[in-house]
Amino acid sequence: MTITGELKSKIDSVWDDFWSGGISNPLEVMEQLTYLLFIKGLDETHTRDENKANRLGTPIQNPIFPDGDTPTGRPYADLRWSRFKDFEAREMFETVDKHVFAFLQERAGDSSHAAHMEDARLTIPTPALLQKVVDALDDIPMEDRDTKGDVYEYMLGKIASAGQNGQFRTPRHIIKFMVDAIAPTPTDTICDPASGTCGFLVVANDYIRENHPEALTDPSLREHFHNGLFSGFDFDNTMLRIGSMNMQLHGVDNPKIEYRDSLAEDSEHDAEAFSVILANPPFAGSLDYEGTAKDLLATVRTKKTELLFLALFLRLMKTGGRAAVIVPDGVLFGSSKAHKALRKMLVEDHKLDGIVSLPSGVFKPYAGVSTAILFFTKTGIGGTDNVWFYDLQNDGYSLDDKRNPIDTDNLPDALARWADRDGTEHDRERTDQSFCVPASEIADNDYDLSINRYKEIVYEEIDYPEPSEIIAELETLETEITQGLADLKAMLR
Repeated sequence: MTITGELKSKIDSVWDDFWSGGISNPLEVMEQLTYLLFIKGLDETHTRDENKANRLGTPIQNPIFPDGDTPTGRPYADLRWSRFKDFEAREMFETVDKHVFAFLQERAGDSSHAAHMEDARLTIPTPALLQKVVDALDDIPMEDRDTKGDVYEYMLGKIASAGQNGQFRTPRHIIKFMVDAIAPTPTDTICDPASGTCGFLVVANDYIRENHPEALTDPSLREHFHNGLFSGFDFDNTMLRIGSMNMQLHGVDNPKIEYRDSLAEDSEHDAEAFSVILANPPFAGSLDYEGTAKDLLATVRTKKTELLFLALFLRLMKTGGRAAVIVPDGVLFGSSKAHKALRKMLVEDHKLDGIVSLPSGVFKPYAGVSTAILFFTKTGIGGTDNVWFYDLQNDGYSLDDKRNPIDTDNLPDALARWADRDGTEHDRERTDQSFCVPASEIADNDYDLSINRYKEIVYEEIDYPEPSEIIAELETLETEITQGLADLKAMLR
């Protein structure tokens, strides 16, 4: 996060304005901010198009704000942020509420993000609050991509810090570790089938920009970067709006962020469409068989969402595709027929590359469930020789509800050892923090993938005195206590 303390204070002030104005649900605050930032972004894009047209001496092709009036009878020019931000509060409120939001719905479908504005509505209750928020957002500098993205990420962080909807945000440093380990490339097709705020896709975008600058300089790669590299699915319209805005502010023009109940719809049309899956799908709950996609039930007969998502990932992945996904520990050792079948499938039919056991406090204060990261490659013909295990004991933050930064962080070490999993990692002892286990041994253990099944613990040998010596010491202590009581009685006479 590169934003300054001053910038954070300005953002905090915007949130305070919402709460004092009667909007206390942090998700609703985020949604309204997303609408306003989208409106502001449209004006900025139109301004860039105007400047380019003026330089070239040509008219704007397909202007966002054309000449003339809207169907609601207001000049299109009045709908521009740079115009209505200077209106008196009541006129601003009427313009935004009645005309700008109608315009957003008129534009629905022009881009992935615009499509999610189709049912957008203003819930800011008063002209005074709208004016405060517009003035505050106008005062926050968001000219470049990095600042825009960081500002939005900080706002998203406030959803979690407010104590609600924390399940939507996987800790950013855990996401970064997973993305660094997968190492996506500009030619990949990356998908998060439970995308939420699109945190995994945003970090993957940052990774590619930093490690593959050709993604934005080569014309064909740039086209793919903006229009095919990133896909995310969710069945919550608010999350779709927030997630697609997150991608837009991080510099991806037209990611495929779509409404989809991934487990309830047959995914044949996206079968084998993606080369990378990055996800932290919902853990809790189960579905009725009738409401579950038949193609997933054909893979694994279960109602458990965590198992169905793993089946979905395999269905969506291309042959040779790789995945890094978070699962609850129960997936690793569950004794049901479905649990065992899915683990056997990963080991025998595909290539299970590695398992990182996460400490149970990673998702605090929202959940204390123990989890792990699964790394696997879809092959369809097996290929698991050894499975690499890593026991991540510290992630750089305290494992209590406060999650304060600490000095101990195993993530860099885990990443380095992951890179060497086909080398010297094979020489490590089972007592070490990481080690490799042959697939044959895993099969012999009923495909149990919990690290504790294979990790060896060294017990320190302690020499205790002989029982006779301990009894003699107790007798001595008893004699001293008896004498002390006798002396105390004598003093009281």
